[in-house]
Amino acid sequence: MTTTKPVRFLTTVLAAAITSAAALTAAPAFAQAVLVAPMAPPPPRAEVMPAPRAGYVWDQGRWRWDHGRYVWVPGRWRPVRVGHRWMPGHWVQRGPNWRWVEGHWA
Repeated sequence: MTTTKPVRFLTTVLAAAITSAAALTAAPAFAQAVLVAPMAPPPPRAEVMPAPRAGYVWDQGRWRWDHGRYVWVPGRWRPVRVGHRWMPGHWVQRGPNWRWVEGHWA
């Protein structure tokens, strides 16, 4: 007579491991740090947009709040998502502070 307990246990452990791995892999896609700055960002820098690239959209440069000061981050190309439109990130004033709204596909 054989027992199925070890097989059931192994199946349960394997299912739990796969579920945990999927949850850990998906978490960064939904996690988003909230950046808050106590003062308005400087005006955007003039950036020369490179020639268009097929399959990519230009994400303009921006000011990033980093350890108590604004630091310029140059623009970059982002791969196009078919059927979506790129919404650039921007700073929004909330009371006395400024919050960064991350760019996203809509």
